Amino acid sequence: MVKEIKVSSKSADSVKADLCITGMFDGKSMSKDQKSLDSVCSGALSSAVELSGFDAKFGKSVQVFGNSSLKRVSVYGAGDKAEFKTDNARDLAAMIVKDAQKHEAKSITVDAGSFGLNRDAFCQAFCEGLILGAYSFNEYKSDKKEKKVTPITVTVTGNASAAMVNKALAIGDSVSLARDVSNHPANIATPTFLANHAKRIGKAKNFKVKILDYKDCKKLGMGAFCGVAQGAKEPAKAIIMEYMGGEKGDKPFALVGKGLTFDSGGISLKPGAKMDEMKFDMCGSSTVLGVMNAIAELQPKMNVVAVIGSTENMPGSNAQRPGDIVTAYNGKTIEILNTDAEGRLLLADMLSYTVDKYKPVGMIDFATLTGAVLIALGHKSSGVMGNNDDLMKEVKKSSDNTGERVWELPMWEEYSEDIKSKIADIKNLGAPMQAGTIAGGVFLQEFVGDTPWVHMDIAGMAWGPTKPSYQPKNGATGYGVRIVYDLLENRIK
Repeated sequence: MVKEIKVSSKSADSVKADLCITGMFDGKSMSKDQKSLDSVCSGALSSAVELSGFDAKFGKSVQVFGNSSLKRVSVYGAGDKAEFKTDNARDLAAMIVKDAQKHEAKSITVDAGSFGLNRDAFCQAFCEGLILGAYSFNEYKSDKKEKKVTPITVTVTGNASAAMVNKALAIGDSVSLARDVSNHPANIATPTFLANHAKRIGKAKNFKVKILDYKDCKKLGMGAFCGVAQGAKEPAKAIIMEYMGGEKGDKPFALVGKGLTFDSGGISLKPGAKMDEMKFDMCGSSTVLGVMNAIAELQPKMNVVAVIGSTENMPGSNAQRPGDIVTAYNGKTIEILNTDAEGRLLLADMLSYTVDKYKPVGMIDFATLTGAVLIALGHKSSGVMGNNDDLMKEVKKSSDNTGERVWELPMWEEYSEDIKSKIADIKNLGAPMQAGTIAGGVFLQEFVGDTPWVHMDIAGMAWGPTKPSYQPKNGATGYGVRIVYDLLENRIK
C-alpha cells in the first residue's frame, strides 16, 4: 500500500530513498537531473542504459545500485512522448510501484519532470496509478507473511502540484474503498455492512445519512424492491446519503446504486458454476460509496444525493415467484418472468424514489445488471444508455479523461415494445436471446421520467479486467469512481 505521497521542490538525487525512479521517452537523451542521478551511481546508470540496449519502450526498465542515500535507481521507458496520455502515466506508475513492492522498498522518490508530471492531469493520474497499483486485499489470509503489506512513502520531486497529489490520494483511497467493500464475502458484506459504511462516510462535513429498512420501504410503496428482498433472511436496506456542499436550494445531482450483496437468482436459480462471484453483484453500490467517500474528503461545492437499494436475492420460503406481479414506487405494475432479472426491479424503486424526493438535475445509476453486456463488450468497457444527449456527452468526456471506458448502446423506441406485458404494464425481461443489456436500459427508463439520466451497466468492468496494470489481478476493480468524480467536478467548473 502507498502510505503517503509528498511533494518536494528538491531534485531527485538529493532525497533519501530506497528507490529513485526516473523516466525516459523514446529518442530522448539524459536530462540534466538524470545526469546528476548518474553521478550518484558513479556512471552506472548511463552504462546500464547503453550496454542493455535500453530503447525507452513503454514499461521497459533498467535498475542499478546507487549509494547510501539512494539505494537503487531505475529508469523506466515511457514510449513515444506524443502518444503518452494520462492513462499511460497511471499505467506506468502502477508498474513502478509493483516493482518497488517486489524489492520491498519502503520509500520511493519520483523524478517528476522526466515523466511530464508538471502538468496537473498527468501528476494526478500518475499518483492514482501508484495507489491503485499497490492495492491488495489480504483480509482473510491467516498466514502473516501473506497478509503482510509494506507501507510505501512516495516523494514526488520537482514542479509537481501538491493539490493534484492530494486529490489523487483521495480518489485513489476511494477506489480502494470500493474494491474493499466489493471483495468482502457475502456473509460479511451484507446490506447492514453497506449501511454502516455509508454512516461512516456520512460523518464528514455537509453529510446526512438515512437508512430505511424493509418495513419502511414497504410502507413507501417500493413493491419492486421488496419483492426481491422478501425471499432473503438478511434484512434489506435502502441507503440514502445527502451531501449539501453547494448553494442552499440548488437541486442535487443523483447517484443510484444496485447493492445485491448476493444473487443466487432466487427461484430462477443460477447455475452453480461461478456463483461465488455473485458477491460482486453489489459493485454498483460500491461505486456509489466510493464516489461519496471522495466527495467527503474533497468537499466539492455542489449538492449530491446517493441512493442505494441493498438486499440479497435468495430462494427462501417467501421468495418471489415467476409470474408474480408487483407495483413499483411510481405506480407501474411489473410482471416477473424471471426472478434472476432482479437488479432492474431494485433500481426501479430507487430511481423513481430519487426523482420524486429530490428532483435531481441529473442522475446516473450503476449496476452489474446483465451478463449480456459482457458478451457484447467483454472486460473492455461498460455499456451506457440514457435519455439526455448532454449528460451522455459529459459521461463520454469523463471516460476519455480517466481511461474508464464506456460504450453507448441505443434505446430505440422499438426496444420498449419488447418489455410490454400482456397482463401488467411491463415485464422484467425483453425479447428472448436479444439485446439483453438494452432491455435492462429501456426497463429502467420507465422510472426516471424527464430527469436527465444515464444508466451504466458495469457487469463486465466491476471485476475481471486485469489490464492496465493499475487493475488488480483478482477481485473488484472499483470501476466508475474516477469517471463519476471527474464528471461531478467538471460540472462545478
